[in-house]
Amino acid sequence: MRKGLVIVNTGNGKGKTTAALGILFRSYGRGLRSCVLQFLKAEKSKTGEYLAAQKLGIEWHYCGDGFVFDPEEALSSAEVARAGWEMAKEKIASNDYDLIILDEMIYPLTFGWLKTDQVIDWLKANKPADLHLIITGRNAPQALAEYADLVTEMKEIKHPFHDQKLSAQPGIDF
Repeated sequence: MRKGLVIVNTGNGKGKTTAALGILFRSYGRGLRSCVLQFLKAEKSKTGEYLAAQKLGIEWHYCGDGFVFDPEEALSSAEVARAGWEMAKEKIASNDYDLIILDEMIYPLTFGWLKTDQVIDWLKANKPADLHLIITGRNAPQALAEYADLVTEMKEIKHPFHDQKLSAQPGIDF
């Protein structure tokens, strides 16, 4: 019996997106139709995972204009995120996919750009029963965690950025 799972990767440790992309890679190997929507990250980022997805023919959309640290100063980012959610709703409801990743979508929820209860209500009413949906980002709202089938919290124990003042490493961090 196949049931589309709602998976949440949250916490302030590294690995939320990486874990989601591991499932993407696994699903690609099994022939599942997949799509990634990345919130906050801008198209100019051209991350390693995006470049690999392009080579594999995996559908990928940027729904952000760059990382945001002060949500009150990011009105354009809020609009881009809301437009991303509209695109996500179209993709989810289309029944064209077996797996959809909403990477960093938790930020628009915690910043108040999207209402968590409205997102969950929409998903309950519209997500196909066999669609796997992965949502990532720090500080998942409790309601989202309760709605999900699987929640994993990444916990930072040690990080080279903080401990050694090393910048992000190509191929490891992006």
